[in-house]
Amino acid sequence: MRDRPDGIRPAPAGRFRRLLGGGRRGGQGLGALLGGTGGAVLEEASSQAAGRLRLGRLRRAALPVPLHLAASLASYPHLSLLERASVGRAALALRGLDPMDPALDDVDFASWLRERGQSARTIEALWDLVGIATLNATAEHASLGLAAMVFKTGLLSDPGAADIGWASVPLGELHDTRARAALDKAAVRTILRGRATAVTRTAPPTGAPGHDPAPERGLRPETAAGSAAVPSAGARWQVAVETGPGRTELLDADVVVIAVPQREAHELLPEGALEDPGALLKIGTAPILNVHVVYDRKVLRQPFFAAIGSPVQWVFDRTEHSGMKDSPGAENSQYIALSQSAAEDDIDLPVAELREKYLPELERLLPAARGATVKDFFVTRERTATFAPAPGVGRLRPGARTRAPGIYLAGAWTATGWPATMESAVRSGMHAAVAALTTLGRPHDLDFEGVGRESV
Repeated sequence: MRDRPDGIRPAPAGRFRRLLGGGRRGGQGLGALLGGTGGAVLEEASSQAAGRLRLGRLRRAALPVPLHLAASLASYPHLSLLERASVGRAALALRGLDPMDPALDDVDFASWLRERGQSARTIEALWDLVGIATLNATAEHASLGLAAMVFKTGLLSDPGAADIGWASVPLGELHDTRARAALDKAAVRTILRGRATAVTRTAPPTGAPGHDPAPERGLRPETAAGSAAVPSAGARWQVAVETGPGRTELLDADVVVIAVPQREAHELLPEGALEDPGALLKIGTAPILNVHVVYDRKVLRQPFFAAIGSPVQWVFDRTEHSGMKDSPGAENSQYIALSQSAAEDDIDLPVAELREKYLPELERLLPAARGATVKDFFVTRERTATFAPAPGVGRLRPGARTRAPGIYLAGAWTATGWPATMESAVRSGMHAAVAALTTLGRPHDLDFEGVGRESV
């Protein structure tokens, strides 16, 4: 769901299989699926057996849900027999939840798990193993509704929904190069390195037939979408864009989609566009820290692994995707990346401290790294990488439509019913596009698994 630093991500069945196989933008051969082989989970065996690693693997079988994970769970070495049995009962209870139920939004995931017999160890070794990476929060700080969406979709909806997929090219090729080529082909003008600073009305609307002034709130996307707001012929908007020092360009538009983070959206929205614009400022943010290490030799023989009982979360082999093998003198080197979600404790630490913290952990988890030379070490910090999926956040997330005719919102933080994932971002864009085209009275064939029908 959420992109990893090297493009590896859980890939819900169907739509992301199509995406990795080429999608709608000429991307054939840009991705691959790991299928049911699963992912490795490493942990030191015990304090008495220091240095020995215990390897577990979560994989699916070609069986119907929920039996597709039964064999893997039964042999998962990081939980006791009783803990494994308790997971099955909690999973069945989770499967019965409706992620769109507003009541779930006020409950934290950890409390719900504990009430269903999940020990602290089970939460750490299984639920948080998946949840931190997809929600960017621990179970203690995650809304039950958003957690239910992740686990029901990824583990309990379809046997192939938890297959791991990854991009075989840099993410810039997927998210920038290919998309820009499609926009250029459609004669869409793209302004790079510009910043929108204001959205103002150039002509006040005289009436908006069918416009429902009630704001869109709640968890259900179809409820949040509201009814169409049709501007009058004279209702136009002007967007001020800073294109350089002392340079501002004014763009006229019939409709405007504001697709920026929530705090920036708060600054850009015209007065009265939302009943409670301050709610956007109450949506928190969560950081992601990426640690990058280049070794002089191969230290990781799998495409990725996860760790428990360690500050290390997920580790990926970036060598091939980064093009390092083609660099002179780097033929034998390996580039690995650590993706650290919910990284509040580490996000502002100096590089030297992060090096002291993570290199010894990598040596502990990867024996081949103990004699290897570190050729490079650097970090990338995303302090506001995602919105925080805290309990209660659902009532703060607005839908695509606003009270201002012709103004729409998009972003993973809007009311899609999903946490801060690429799925949420895409759905929000589809909601906004369908709403804008409908307002303009233009025909369209946009329908992303029901998004079109929900938004009209």
